[in-house]
Amino acid sequence: MRSVIDVPDLSLEELSGLMDTAEDIIAHPGDYSERCHGKKLATLFFEPSTRTRLSFEAAMYELGGNVLSVTGAGTSSAAKGESVADTAKTVSCYADIIAMRHPKEGAALVAARNASVPVINAGDGGHCHPTQTLADLLTIRRKKGKLDHLTVGLCGDLKFGRTVHSLISAMSRYEGLRFVLISPEELKVPSYVKDESLKRKNIPYTQTTDLEQVIGDLDILYMTRVQRERFFNEEDYLRLKDSYILTPEKMRKARPDLCVMHPLPRVNEISVAVDDDPRACYFKQVLNGKYMRMALILMLLKEAGRL
Repeated sequence: MRSVIDVPDLSLEELSGLMDTAEDIIAHPGDYSERCHGKKLATLFFEPSTRTRLSFEAAMYELGGNVLSVTGAGTSSAAKGESVADTAKTVSCYADIIAMRHPKEGAALVAARNASVPVINAGDGGHCHPTQTLADLLTIRRKKGKLDHLTVGLCGDLKFGRTVHSLISAMSRYEGLRFVLISPEELKVPSYVKDESLKRKNIPYTQTTDLEQVIGDLDILYMTRVQRERFFNEEDYLRLKDSYILTPEKMRKARPDLCVMHPLPRVNEISVAVDDDPRACYFKQVLNGKYMRMALILMLLKEAGRL
């Protein structure tokens, strides 16, 4: 059974096809309003979420389908000790496709191996978040007209940021990319991410702690929050949480065609005064996420013979 647990599960051709489908949904929404009539999506969210859960549910409703939802381990049999494997087997009896978020890395893979319906990873711990990356790719393509030959700056929590790890993995497959990794020393990109996605492919990258020094070189600036929930030590979180704050003053040093992105939620890392800047694309990302999840649901249901 085909599932999507990480970005490499999708070929470049499939990524392009999903973006093309999303563009068609945007242009002709009425053509898709009954594509999933009679089908059910189960959203199993064992970790807090607003955008991802609601966008999956909105995606399925706009395709004419229905949603079964679990929000929080305390509202499911996980509170009684049920395993991820047994949960996946059980929910497969009720739904045609599953979207799952879980605090433990690898949980979505366990679910996919035990489910009899497609499973989409909606974020597993600090590992990866492939459907956020789909939203990111569509946002970049719509803003810049391409996904190659770009300088991409990633700023903030690059250690625990699963959206960052997934985006590096995805964009390292395109030609002519250069990465600028901006973070405190304590929150640098993990070595395994650099080894697998950058060093092995000889993709140029630089690491710095100074956003202002490099912002003028960037085509893309991907801001992230310092994630309180990933820290074991409250003092470390409080010391690092405001390491980078993007302001209109900093934006004056940036290119006129810069694309500013953020997977959200935002805390303090982007001033609300930046929201009206035409280079701010983070709320467009939110909308693009719905369209890409619609496209992915359609692809997986069709491949599973359920459409």
